[in-house]
Amino acid sequence: MPLNMKEASAISEIADVTYSFLPGSGNLKTAFPLAADQAGVGNFWQPGSKLPSLTHLLSQTLEHRRSRFCPLILANGLLLRVSFRIPELSDLEFLDTLPRREPIAREPAAPNGPSQEALASLTLQLLEVSKLGPQPRGYAFETFLRDLFHVYGLAPRASFRNPGEQIDGSFMLDGETYLLEAKWQNAASAIGDLDRFANKVNRQAKWARGLLINNTGFTPDGLAAFGKASTSIICMDGLDLHETLSRRLALGEVLSRKARRAVETGNPFVRVRDLFP
Repeated sequence: MPLNMKEASAISEIADVTYSFLPGSGNLKTAFPLAADQAGVGNFWQPGSKLPSLTHLLSQTLEHRRSRFCPLILANGLLLRVSFRIPELSDLEFLDTLPRREPIAREPAAPNGPSQEALASLTLQLLEVSKLGPQPRGYAFETFLRDLFHVYGLAPRASFRNPGEQIDGSFMLDGETYLLEAKWQNAASAIGDLDRFANKVNRQAKWARGLLINNTGFTPDGLAAFGKASTSIICMDGLDLHETLSRRLALGEVLSRKARRAVETGNPFVRVRDLFP
């Protein structure tokens, strides 16, 4: 539907305050075209001067694919970094025109574990991630994991930067802080991936732990070599995620068993099916 004056004003405000957050082009990890692809509205991005392109992207999405406007705004955390209030976005009449859904990441964790509906939503979300291209898939996978940790009450934190390195996120388990490394790639993680993440964890406080998730899995040679080293990380693959959701296993218990088995055996990767036969 055509934008009214209030909506057009809101679009202008959003474009102005988000203009400097991401580049408009380039083969980078974060860019406005990638955010558009992630939200499913990449065809609305027009290369050119960044501000007009951004304004066109926002207005076309709101006008022609209103159901994708909120996912676009949240892609790459655009408005999460805005430090002041945009009046137009607080107008109830405007907000009522936007489609609504129950967002997984904002629901309080259920005391008896996630509901069937929450698990079904997570399963669908993981399926949608698998349909994306390589670059938007990486961001979407991180978002899925953050939602997953939240519904299980593990207090996730979004990705952040320490000097010289990127951390994909963190969460709490049994009173311990775990750093997260999330990968969705064609190749299984070999010794190089394991060593790099272990070194990243070791550079933090000595009580830091880590969880490396690669949807594709890990090479046997890499695990065998890595298992000989002192480490504070555990590993998980896509099959582990699927079984945790499909079997309605408690994620915290899955990770606690992985950590205990790693201590007992020196193996950072023990499959869920072996921990819960």
